[in-house]
Amino acid sequence: MDQEAHEENTTRGLVAEVRNELGVLHQLTGIIARAGGNITWVAILDSRKPIETVFFEIGGVDDLDPIIKQLKELPEVARVAEQHTLKRVFGKRLIIIGGGAQVGQVAVGAVAEADRHNLRGERISVDTIPLVGEAQVAEAVKAVARLPRARALVLAGALMGGEIEDAVREVRDKGLIVICLNMAGSVPDASDLVVSDPIQAGVMAVMAIADTASFDVHRLTRKAF
Repeated sequence: MDQEAHEENTTRGLVAEVRNELGVLHQLTGIIARAGGNITWVAILDSRKPIETVFFEIGGVDDLDPIIKQLKELPEVARVAEQHTLKRVFGKRLIIIGGGAQVGQVAVGAVAEADRHNLRGERISVDTIPLVGEAQVAEAVKAVARLPRARALVLAGALMGGEIEDAVREVRDKGLIVICLNMAGSVPDASDLVVSDPIQAGVMAVMAIADTASFDVHRLTRKAF
């Protein structure tokens, strides 16, 4: 079993509905840590409401029941329950950024290919954002590295370079696969793969992150298609 599969099998999800008060998160994380749980991801939802939802993904524990019991004893906690992790529900994420028409075409290929793999037990989700402007796109590219479960990025446009190229090199150094359309500018030189057809770019991006596909962009003898 590889490391990613092992983490998926041993990580558990926990959702708590708590009063939005100072120090509540500290109390929750303290109980989890004292029980030997390693918080691998946390999200705070509805933080502007009196009762907010906090979702944890926790590793290092075989049974969440002792943690749930202790959390229920806190007066600030309204409800707590075990849930599936987002990796199990939504799986790996493919992010598509760029011009609206090109983003839409890449998404057509990506969604069709993801459907094929998800029917075979995968979980791959596709996120898109039509976006223009060098600074705006560069900022979005850098932010992809901070998104949970993001595995690959497709840049869909006619001209990208400058700050966007720098951002592409930065996220690739962090392990993100970057595929771009065949376009003007320096981004194609910085990407893992350059694909002329947008639909095919979406298909290949999904194949690159699917465990049910025999495709590795790093083993290709050429990078432009």
